[in-house]
Amino acid sequence: MKAIISALLLLIVIVPSVLFAQVHELPTAANMKVLGLVGGTSWHSTVEYYRYINQEVNDLYGSNTNPPLVLYNLNQNEIHALQLSGRWDQITDILSDAAMKLRAAGAQAVMFCANTPHKVYADVSRRTGIPILHIADATGLAIHQAGLTKVGLIGTKYTMEDGFMQQWLREHYQVEVLVPTSAAVRTELHRIIQRELGMGIFKPETKRYVLEQIEELRKRGAQGIILGSTEIPLIIDQSDVRIPVFDTTRLHSLMAVEFILGRYVPRAPVK
Repeated sequence: MKAIISALLLLIVIVPSVLFAQVHELPTAANMKVLGLVGGTSWHSTVEYYRYINQEVNDLYGSNTNPPLVLYNLNQNEIHALQLSGRWDQITDILSDAAMKLRAAGAQAVMFCANTPHKVYADVSRRTGIPILHIADATGLAIHQAGLTKVGLIGTKYTMEDGFMQQWLREHYQVEVLVPTSAAVRTELHRIIQRELGMGIFKPETKRYVLEQIEELRKRGAQGIILGSTEIPLIIDQSDVRIPVFDTTRLHSLMAVEFILGRYVPRAPVK
């Protein structure tokens, strides 16, 4: 059993670098696709997107060849206030406006550099007609390649409670998703993400608490764990957890690289 678990963990470590890989000649820098990043929620995790995408392209080319990226930085304080008041229609407006500005700047597709904005993915996609790289596709592909069928999910309360990630993974990848059963736990995880990690505050006791909730999900049958907030990987990685971890920031960034190189075609916009 230990050998099987070790092999699976090795697969998860390897998956990010091979998940989208195909045998293609690398395009010239002039032929790379332009990608728009909708960031700022939070800027701490947006920095990780920027770092991962640039580093992966540098590594593939063996030089300081950088990808063509355009960034639109959202006002996180405004977004959080709208979430709290349930004004997702206004969040859709803001994300749609950002996507349109990125397209005007040359972006051929966009990505939301966070999990929670995907709650309004369909509305933004339908309104703008712009291809959007969905974070649950990046995650679902990795879970599918690992051969898992039941995973735990931690993230903001919107990501854990509103069902948009769970439904996407169930419908497109036949993956069952577990979240913490306690409303108090979900509320505390949400507070941690928005009031600590999203503001660059990293405490040892916070890491212990998050790991305790991951262990509870494992005991309930989760074969792996989705770090379903792009802030959670700032304090948790595979070395901290006994079962495979799916870092949505890393996986989404690697999908971005494959799009830039012409190796990944995002879903068509919602009609």
